Amino acid sequence: MSASFASLPTAPDLILHNARIYTVDEARPWIEAVAIRKHRISAVGSNEDVLALAVDNATRIIDGKGRLVLPGLCDAHIHFYDWSIGLAEVQLADTTSKAEMLDLIAARAAETPPGQWIVGRGWNESRWGETAFPTAAELDAVTGDRPGLFSRSDMHGAVANSAALRAAGVDDNTPNPPGGLIERDAAGHATGVLKELAIGLVGRQIPNPSGATLDEAILAGQARLHQLGVTAIHDQRMKDEDDGPQARAAYQRLLARKQLKLRVNSNVAAHEIGCLTELGLHSGFGNDYLRLGHVKFFSDGSMGSRTARLLAPFEKLAEDEDDNLGIFITDPEDLAAGMTQAARLGWPVSVHAIGDGANRLVMDVFAEIQVTLPPPRVPHRIEHVQIVDPADLPRMNEIGLTASVQPIHVTDDMDTADILLGERGATMYNFRTLLDSGAHLALGSDAPVSDPNPFLGMHAALTRQRHARMARGPWYGDERITMAEIVYGYTLGAAEAVGWADRIGSITPGKRADLIMLDRDLFALAEAGVSGDEIATTQVVLTIFDGEEV
Repeated sequence: MSASFASLPTAPDLILHNARIYTVDEARPWIEAVAIRKHRISAVGSNEDVLALAVDNATRIIDGKGRLVLPGLCDAHIHFYDWSIGLAEVQLADTTSKAEMLDLIAARAAETPPGQWIVGRGWNESRWGETAFPTAAELDAVTGDRPGLFSRSDMHGAVANSAALRAAGVDDNTPNPPGGLIERDAAGHATGVLKELAIGLVGRQIPNPSGATLDEAILAGQARLHQLGVTAIHDQRMKDEDDGPQARAAYQRLLARKQLKLRVNSNVAAHEIGCLTELGLHSGFGNDYLRLGHVKFFSDGSMGSRTARLLAPFEKLAEDEDDNLGIFITDPEDLAAGMTQAARLGWPVSVHAIGDGANRLVMDVFAEIQVTLPPPRVPHRIEHVQIVDPADLPRMNEIGLTASVQPIHVTDDMDTADILLGERGATMYNFRTLLDSGAHLALGSDAPVSDPNPFLGMHAALTRQRHARMARGPWYGDERITMAEIVYGYTLGAAEAVGWADRIGSITPGKRADLIMLDRDLFALAEAGVSGDEIATTQVVLTIFDGEEV
């Protein structure tokens, strides 16, 4: 087996050898060694051939000791700005009861000066064995006069205390904003529960972090992603928030200081494309570290907050409950007009769609765009593709859309789906059916909605079982996909979705030298049959970005 070179061989800066290297390159999927020079992969091949390129005192040699090496992973759906700043907030994801949630908030309140905000995220009532959300009255008992806002795990629902509602001017008479819901009790009083765009009424009152604070938060988030083997991200915009300018300004500050060690494909919010287009900027503008991506739209809400738009109502949680089809966050006509205008301006379009009603609507609009407008630079995409009528699944490939999916939601949502959808859970996260129909998958985490650890997502896609409760058996196991398909979705598949396939996504001579080494062989584990947490607990022992260990 001879070595493959990017150009004429030159002394490498680094050689990683004696490893089991999966390149995600069809021409040469498995190799033993890789050479790196000036931030790029310069050669791949056998140990003998690649080590022969080394020059004493000029080439660093790393012995892989037989470990598995992969291209650096790409998270194809992460709200990186929000996740990074959220690392300093009250973490509620692991709470097992409402009482535990309130105890954590009380502890933070005890160290927070009166009048200052307390913010937290991650609670999920289904993990407490409940269906009711917390209320402002319950929060008031532990927060006092400190305003507080605490987001549900899906970020589509939240509960605010009374001080926060007062700060936002929200009371019993405040009307629901377009695309949002202010929950009220039987007497018509606001409970503190806010859904979808109503969350922004309170959220906009929270002071933005300073530039220095934001930079520190992003660097901390970047370091955590490196520990997880993530070297590239598709940075998503949040609904009804102006986070894009702050995020991109921070990325540019870090890039100027040579501290940005991630490849960031930054989506833009729908309201931003007018000014960007006037400046002559389009998707793809930037460099190998930071570039503009898709235009982000939102069609509906989430399953857990019961705001996903469905074709048939959610299962009722009480006999006297009204039928609930969920909501369209954006009016369907406005959504179609916005998507079409963005596509007409040459932008690739990305749309959040959870429910089968929302996914059908979005596919209908994309189908019309496909026949009336030129194709974009990179494919349009749907984010989540979560609940889809079986008749609509083949349309993803027929229309040429990327399915941006987050496997970790399978294990996060299975219990909630059984309650809210019943047997319709069979129409959720149909990864196997999508792939078999020819659809292109890009895999991500949706952090901070879910844990950004890609190995939790890999476990979910491979097993469709709760990693700490394997005895339950696979949840609609026919939709499992293979380890090779999973790795592709986290590497080259994600790169192809944003036009980066010529730069990253595989260990190929000439591409950027982003790669990771793991403490276990995922392929061997998958072939042997996973019986526990073997995939989910994978550790990264080495992350190389741009040819340098990070």
